[in-house]
Amino acid sequence: MTSPIVVALDFPDAARALALVERLDPADCGLKVGKELFTAAGPEVVRACVARGFRVFLDLKFHDIPNTCAQACAAATRLGVWMLNVHASGGKAMMAAARRAVDEAAGGRAPPLLIGVTVLTSLDGDDLRAIGVDATPREQVLRLARLAQASGLDGVVCSAQEAAALRAACGPHFQLVTPGIRPEGAAAQDQARVATPAAARAAGADWLVIGRPITAASDPAAALAAALASLRKDAT
Repeated sequence: MTSPIVVALDFPDAARALALVERLDPADCGLKVGKELFTAAGPEVVRACVARGFRVFLDLKFHDIPNTCAQACAAATRLGVWMLNVHASGGKAMMAAARRAVDEAAGGRAPPLLIGVTVLTSLDGDDLRAIGVDATPREQVLRLARLAQASGLDGVVCSAQEAAALRAACGPHFQLVTPGIRPEGAAAQDQARVATPAAARAAGADWLVIGRPITAASDPAAALAAALASLRKDAT
């Protein structure tokens, strides 16, 4: 079975990111490359991870006019990534344009998963009201998830707290990617809506993004193995 864990490579440079990558096994996890690392190291770090056999989630959260967003998604697809994302709040036209661009850039191969970002896991109800959204995080997540699905996206990024509601609303094949995953007893840090790996899977999450609990551990491979073991234990 494909591992549901995606390790977030939230590092300021390629050297430190790839040093961690060398300690991990592609059979045990995918990798997430986000804004910090991509801005510092560029597409070569993505290519390096793909060349090592890892599934790469390019987490750049594209949000722009439809044509610009579509061309960015096409460029990401040509890097060989496994998954990429756009902000669902960019609207239906933008997401539909991204879908077409990803499919065309795949050139007949299986296209990468195209995922919509709903409500960032660092935001709570007060944060949404401050930016003019008169809805709870769950209501806004559901609204944007339905829009993403109607626009042809494969799934959404959400917190584990919304996963069960999204699974019920969007069906069994809609992919749910959950950041804010923290092992039992770990600090929440800057995440407002968190869950353990087992709880997120039980709620219906397909992919679990884990950063500092693995990357900042004294033995990252052991921390990853422990997270996988907790999932296997819960499944028995």
